[in-house]
Formats: sequence, structure tokens, C-alpha cells
Amino acid sequence: MMAATKRVALGVMAVALVAGVAGCSGSDSGSALGAAGPGAEKGAAGPERNAPEKAFRLIGDGSTSFTGSQPKQPVPLRLAPGQTPPQFVVFSWDGVGGDSRELFSHFREVGRKYHANMTYFLSGVYMLPEEKRELYDPPKHNAGSSDIGFNDIKGIRDTITQIRGAWQDGDEIGTHFNGHFCGPDGGVGTWSVAEWKREISQAKSFVKKWRTNVPDLADEKPLPFDYDAELVGGRTPCLEGRKNMVAAARSMGFRYDSSGVGEQVWPKKRDGVWDLSLQRVPVPGRGFEALSTDYDFMSNQSGTAVQGDPDQYEYWGDQMRDGLIQAFDRAYEGNRAPLIIGNDFESWNGGTYMRAVEETIETVCTKEGVRCVSFRQLADWLDAQDPATLAKLRTLDVGQAPKEGWAAHLAAQASGTAGTPGTVKVPGKSDTKPVEH
Repeated sequence: MMAATKRVALGVMAVALVAGVAGCSGSDSGSALGAAGPGAEKGAAGPERNAPEKAFRLIGDGSTSFTGSQPKQPVPLRLAPGQTPPQFVVFSWDGVGGDSRELFSHFREVGRKYHANMTYFLSGVYMLPEEKRELYDPPKHNAGSSDIGFNDIKGIRDTITQIRGAWQDGDEIGTHFNGHFCGPDGGVGTWSVAEWKREISQAKSFVKKWRTNVPDLADEKPLPFDYDAELVGGRTPCLEGRKNMVAAARSMGFRYDSSGVGEQVWPKKRDGVWDLSLQRVPVPGRGFEALSTDYDFMSNQSGTAVQGDPDQYEYWGDQMRDGLIQAFDRAYEGNRAPLIIGNDFESWNGGTYMRAVEETIETVCTKEGVRCVSFRQLADWLDAQDPATLAKLRTLDVGQAPKEGWAAHLAAQASGTAGTPGTVKVPGKSDTKPVEH
């Protein structure tokens, strides 16, 4: 039920996306989201917002509720002139839901262990039971269609439990939309702005009305948030249809999008929302870069076979982990651009990519000055910065560090002059197009 259908474009070589509050003990970059000095609680990204007064109000049919501001959210602080920027890392997950593999609950535990908040992109149809599939009316497809299926009662209950817990952990619940339609035959890349608005409205509706749609779950507690207010970003299926999706979503409260393919440089807004694209990262031992996802690494290793040669599983997972860590190192020692990583809740090639991401979290989220955050938390921090500071940061290329140091580079923001950045050796760029999934 939960296995997503992935379509690989013919004639395109496969070349190569999770996040929680961050960071770690870091004091050199001080206020990643806030000030985290040596005496701060381990893992704190800075001072948390004051705990909201206790409040509770059911919304709609009682599927969701208002319980106050989300807990465990750091306060975003503006960088002081000359201050070293934090190293942000965003771990994000596509098509999340609860099922027998218990991947959702497992990575929530990983996040808590390593003080990492994450972004979970929920597929709305995973809140809809098979017998109610006709309630989903996708653009350019018959009502009740979905390339990833629907859910059962137990799966929906588990999904509700995990979504509730993730939000209370401080994680973000974004959207992967609904039916995961890809390709030229009615796929999301062919949808108009109006059709995307319909798709987004339905993705919200299945979260806001699960109590009506699944009466067998009458004993389940409501979700502790207003999804209309909480949903501020997503990632499109197959990374298709981005332009029209953003045009629709920015009028529906979206603040960022993660459906693009980019490089490890500081982000900027496109069409009114933050462009927090997936990124090209090294593939150790090979002469190209891959997209920072399990799917693209798999495509380069076992092609379209989701369970390839078992003798290669360990090597393939190590290759992805090492590539992600190399990408982290060149940012951490270079331009400090946020590292964006995306994964699917899948057990491809024996689950080796899940291991790779978990080992990456363990390695990077425990380093000084690192903030492992959700997309929403990253957007909060970006919105808090002086635009001139962000412009200076964007002058640094992949792996590039300021030649004269951060203090001189960013201290110049007041006069509008930037120092000349030095260069850190960067692995070769890909000369082939990534397969988008």
C-alpha cells in the first residue's frame, strides 16, 4: 500500500530529500536560530519561544484542533555583523505515513536522540481509506485514482499517531500532495494553477476531515494543530509541475518549495517563496554528482531494480552516506550553505539508504555550530536576516569560503562591499541530468 510508484524518464541517465531542531552544542556560530552558548542545553538551536498558554479548541469536525503555538521551536535571531553563519542541515521525508515497517516512529526516535528536527511530507491519500477512495478527485484522472494507493484503518490510525507526535516533537508536517501522478499523461507537470489549487485543497481536506471520512476512529484524539495554518510548504511528486504549483500555493499560505534541483549555495526567493531545492552532491568513486535523495543514488546503483544485488547493499549505502557527508563537509568548511537532503519512506536495496541517512544524521547533527532543522525553521531564520547579509552569502559558490574570513566578509555588509571569497576544492559537477522523482 505504501510503496510509491516511481517513473524514470526514457533516455535520461539516472543521476542523483527529512528535518528536526537542530543542532548541537555549537557556540562558534552562536545564534543559528538563537544563541546557543557553551552552557546551553545540548542540542538547543537557541532559546525556544515561550511556552504558549494552555489552550484548546476543536476545529471543523474535530479532526484537528488549536492547542497553542507549536512547542520546541527555536527563536530565529538575525546574524550580527561579522558573525559566522550556522550550518543548517534539513532532513526531509517524502510520502510519509504509518505502516508495519514503523519507519516514521523510528526516525522520530533518531531525531530526538540527535537533536534533529525534520520535515515530514505527508501524502494526503494516506489519510483516506480504500473504501472512501472516490472522495479523491485528482486533476486529469478519474475519481478514486492514485498511483500510490490509499490506506487501511490501522494505517490511518498509525499515521495520525505519528503526525501528532512529530508535531509535538517540534517537527514540521508538510505535504507531498496526493496521488503521486508523474509523466506526460496527466501527471502533475501537466496541471494548471487552478488544478493545483484543487489538489492542495484536497490534501488539506483529508487531514482536516479524517474523523468524518474514517468513523471507525471516533476514539482517536484530534491532531493538535490547525493544518491551514501549519502547512507552509511541500515537494511535488517526481519534482514535476513546480511552476504552476508555486503559483497556486503562494496564495494558499506556502512560504517555501522544495521541488527543484539546485546546488549547495545560499537560497533565495523565487516567485515569492523560498527556493529550498534538493541539491547535487558527490557520488564517491564516480565522475558525477547525484541528487541528494535515496532514489537518485539507487538509480545510479541498481537502475530501476528496487532490490538489486544483495552483495552490493552495504557498499551502496556507504556510498550514499559518504557522499552526503562530503557534501556536508564542503559546506561546513566552505560557504555554510544549508544542506538539503530528501528520502522516501522505502526499504529499497535492503533498506541501505535508510541506514545511510541515519548514519549521516548521527555524524553531522552532533558537530559544533550545526543546526539540523525543518524547512519551516530554516525559512523562519532566512526571513529574520538582513537582506544584505543574505546577498553577501549568495556571492559564495559551492564549497567557497571567504578568503579573509567570515568576520571581514560579513562585517562589510553595512558599507555594501564584500570581500573576495577564497576557494575550497569542489568535486566535479555533474554533466548529466538528474532523474527527478
